[in-house]
Amino acid sequence: MSATHEEITLAAQKEIPVVDLRELIDANLYMPFPFQRNPHGSEAAAGVEEWLSTWGLTDDPAVAAMISYTRPAELAAYNSPTMDSGLLQITANQIAYQFIYDDRAEDIGRHTPGRLLPMLCESIAILRDGQPPTTPLGAALADLHRQVQERCTPAQAARWAWNSREYVHGLLYEAVAQAHPVPVGSGLCRSVRSLIAGVEPFYPLCEAAQPCELTPEEIHHPVMRRLSRLSADAAVWIPDLFSAVKEQRAGGVINLALAYQRTHRCSLPVAVTLATRHINSTIREFEELYGELRPELSPSGVGYVEGMAGWIRGCYFWSRTVPRYADTMAAPVVP
Repeated sequence: MSATHEEITLAAQKEIPVVDLRELIDANLYMPFPFQRNPHGSEAAAGVEEWLSTWGLTDDPAVAAMISYTRPAELAAYNSPTMDSGLLQITANQIAYQFIYDDRAEDIGRHTPGRLLPMLCESIAILRDGQPPTTPLGAALADLHRQVQERCTPAQAARWAWNSREYVHGLLYEAVAQAHPVPVGSGLCRSVRSLIAGVEPFYPLCEAAQPCELTPEEIHHPVMRRLSRLSADAAVWIPDLFSAVKEQRAGGVINLALAYQRTHRCSLPVAVTLATRHINSTIREFEELYGELRPELSPSGVGYVEGMAGWIRGCYFWSRTVPRYADTMAAPVVP
């Protein structure tokens, strides 16, 4: 999160030949991964609509509207362009579920984090102990867990459940940060953001898309763990750039660009520029480490890392056009 005085001054004084934040991001973000789209995207979108309706999650018109302007199946199609239709459907369902879960957790916990406990405890009981659900949201999670167990190996499903539990716990940390009278520092913001990113639960699905299960030596290799962290951070920080206006208006705290703005007391365009540079360094480190590790990987290991890279690419191309972040297009680059 550190940035020198010279970097901040340069970002503030540099002439920016763009008119809105989206163009500013496009002009500065390093994106080495070209656009791709899964051909089963439309099928997945219809499947998401049916799955959410089955569990009553879109009975609320506000939730149905949120899904329509968030386009979870489109994000899945961009992130996972080579997945078969069955695995893509699980991915799209999970993205939709997490958008609903995240928004509900934010609404409930914004002022009183303790009110989140029943919702979070139900999720942990389902994921850890196989307990039956007690709410429609819990029933959808239990069904999603079943889908993962049927498609993945036991080890992959266990990793999925573990990563999903970490995401659930992270939402409580976010609620505490949101309710705190003094905004959290930039370091804590990044730590909480990594927990609530919700990207790493999808990596076991990336593994399941490969011809063979990764060996323990590959999946637990220190460089592979670092690649996982780098890709998840880059994938979630990119939408932070596009959602900064939305989050700022809603009083959001856990956002990389807003953390830069608070830390350096600068305009939002300058904060976005500084955050973009940090993301660029993260993506470049991912590229460098992948290049070093690739000769040691099996074909499935290579495909697994390509799946991680897909999340970086997909989150960028999805964020650029999704209606959820449309405010970015209209936000000027002047302070």
